[in-house]
Amino acid sequence: MAQNPRTSDTESMPTTGRNSGLTRRNYVRSLAAVATATTALGGVGAAAAEDDYEVIEAQGQTISLEEGETWENKLIDMTTGQDIVVTAHSSDWTIRNVGFKGENTSGTGSATFGISDTGNGTSTVENVYLGDGASTGNTNPNGHGQTAFWVAPDHNGHIDFENVNIQNFSDNAIYGSAPGNKGGGTIHIDSSFAANCYVSHFRLGTEGSKVTNSSVYVDTNEGYVGRGIWAWAPGTVEVEDCQIEMNGQNTAIDAGANGNPTEVVVTDSEYDDGAGIAEHAGSTVKLGDSVGTDPEPVIPSGVPTSPEEAASGGSD
Repeated sequence: MAQNPRTSDTESMPTTGRNSGLTRRNYVRSLAAVATATTALGGVGAAAAEDDYEVIEAQGQTISLEEGETWENKLIDMTTGQDIVVTAHSSDWTIRNVGFKGENTSGTGSATFGISDTGNGTSTVENVYLGDGASTGNTNPNGHGQTAFWVAPDHNGHIDFENVNIQNFSDNAIYGSAPGNKGGGTIHIDSSFAANCYVSHFRLGTEGSKVTNSSVYVDTNEGYVGRGIWAWAPGTVEVEDCQIEMNGQNTAIDAGANGNPTEVVVTDSEYDDGAGIAEHAGSTVKLGDSVGTDPEPVIPSGVPTSPEEAASGGSD
């Protein structure tokens, strides 16, 4: 099966592996359970019908999108124990309303999505649920594990991420720093949620790339403990209206890698000062207006909290 190669990290990792401690349901599922109970008590509720989406069993296949293609309303069954890879390396494509049901236990070390806009266009990822995570198994020589989204170095256009939910992936939630070494394309992550991922949750590198209206959460009893937001060269990377709760683990905002400096500008955001800020190789993190240290990592409105909700295009 085709895999998406990813640049190895030579920066030292402050924390490795999964958190130890009592196993409990992940953060988003806990919130979803509360929401479901509240709805039931109110006497109102509706389950998504299966005819709202196509069910695809993971069987080690690769699905490739062409220029201008929209791939939407898919429920991916990961309970098969096998992998699935979706690639889009063209222009003006859309991935919308996709939910992955079950943990990825394939151990392939692949990227679930390998993407780039290579025609200087604008492509879109919206309403995607990857909250069931991936196991620690890994046969990929990069040494980490599964990646949720990998943006290839050739990316020279723009990609919008909106209403994406990613949890418990061991090799980055959104790995978007590679275009800084080649294509120079931009990435905007908006109204999204990432939790308990390693090496980082949101990783960007090019000028004009940004994270807005989004939350990062690390639970000391669940999953991995990667960086909150990791900015690579050349930058500048913008962070606005974000909540970064690390519970004292790793680094909330990390700037610079492999001896190359970058810049991060943070506004209207809250971050965990126990995890703090790191500036490598002459990098700078500029804290602008209304930046505090009391984060509340809420799931932004519109972010799907189950595979079925994502696949049907609904929102609780």
